[in-house]
Amino acid sequence: MARILIAFSTVDGHTQAICERLRGLLQARGHGVTLASLGEAPVPDPQRFDRVVVGASIRYGKHRPALYEFIGRHRRALDDRPCAFFSVNAVARKPAKASPQTNPYMRGFHRATSWRPPLMAVFAGKIDYARYGLVDRQVIRLIMWLTGGPTGAHDCVDFTDWAAVDAFGEQVARLAPDAMAPP
Repeated sequence: MARILIAFSTVDGHTQAICERLRGLLQARGHGVTLASLGEAPVPDPQRFDRVVVGASIRYGKHRPALYEFIGRHRRALDDRPCAFFSVNAVARKPAKASPQTNPYMRGFHRATSWRPPLMAVFAGKIDYARYGLVDRQVIRLIMWLTGGPTGAHDCVDFTDWAAVDAFGEQVARLAPDAMAPP
């Protein structure tokens, strides 16, 4: 079966949890899967893999720089094999902002890079105030208050549609070599 790299950028670990779920699903289908955190050395060379999945979380309206550094450094390899990308953010908890076409952070991703993998998704994230430092907790509570989200100082709400994550994993399992990003 395929050798698959799942490279991720996470702040609080929820994107990694999604990646671990994808790894389990793909391994159950016989694929060899390597997880790698972007920004931590060493990240395996995508050329060593048949498929690449990249996942990245949003913090304060932006994907982390390590995401764009990885794409820039490995763009040729990403364009030469089937790839997928997903973004994780709390805005996606709202149905009108839960698709790659409607999510503002996916639009920001498209402005920041010309890489367009054939498979893209957006997943709602998790709010876990107990895990945040004081400043992050207060800023995120303010953002949630402004956007109608949970604001209790001890709230922990997982907005992730895990069935959608599993469906995305099934799509990754079926990515064919002809499903590559345009040059």
